[in-house]
Amino acid sequence: MRMAQQADKHVLYEKSVQAPETEIELMIETFKEIRGWEPMSLREDFCGTALLITEWCKSHSQRTAQGVDLDQATLDWGREHNLDPAGEEVTSRIELLCENVLEVQQPKMDMACAFNFSFNGFKTREQLRAYFEAARQGLNENGMLVLDVYGGTESMDEVEEEREVDDEDFTYIWHQESFNPIDHALHCHIHFAFADGSRMNRAFSYDWRLWTLPELQELLLEAGFSSTHVYWEEFEDTDDDDDYLEGTGNYREVTKVDNQESWISYLFAVV
Repeated sequence: MRMAQQADKHVLYEKSVQAPETEIELMIETFKEIRGWEPMSLREDFCGTALLITEWCKSHSQRTAQGVDLDQATLDWGREHNLDPAGEEVTSRIELLCENVLEVQQPKMDMACAFNFSFNGFKTREQLRAYFEAARQGLNENGMLVLDVYGGTESMDEVEEEREVDDEDFTYIWHQESFNPIDHALHCHIHFAFADGSRMNRAFSYDWRLWTLPELQELLLEAGFSSTHVYWEEFEDTDDDDDYLEGTGNYREVTKVDNQESWISYLFAVV
């Protein structure tokens, strides 16, 4: 049997896309920087396999979390592969809900997040503002919402980019199949290629509107948040290629930066 036939797409996704420890550290440190104390509760909208909230609750014995997603099968996979192995002490502090993120606002949380660019599924200002309003209603009076945002000159191109995954025998492929500059409609796929030459095509597919940072910040303020803060990854030149900048994994708040071919930033919205 070929490697692609044996592989689990959720395992591949977690290994190639997600970095929960980095995101949790950024959320905690930024919250402390702005509010002066550590957040203890988190709601993850579009939580998928719940890897992030599992790691969140593992990071402190008093942390609690709620994960919301519309796909019951993915939630079930996450419970089996992430929550259950973490043990009852951790899972007792996690609630998984197969519900619409627009309708879950209890209990009030210190933080909420929508990662992996999932909010791009809302295609109109009215829809996205409604989501931001719902997210705000689900936060404590000192709460914050965090989004990851991607852009750059290549974000609007039809491209297929390959990236080897460290210590793994597969390659991650990000495929932007089409982009419409009139309405920013973006169709993307994730493929995986394996060492034996087999492929898992369209393991995940996305039908999005590519929102920009100015649009997102305006809508967050319209939804009632008091301020927004953009955190940008610091880059450094590499010795191998003068034109290539390598991400350091460190993020700092910025108000002006040079554009790049591709970038990911974190947008914090403060109640």
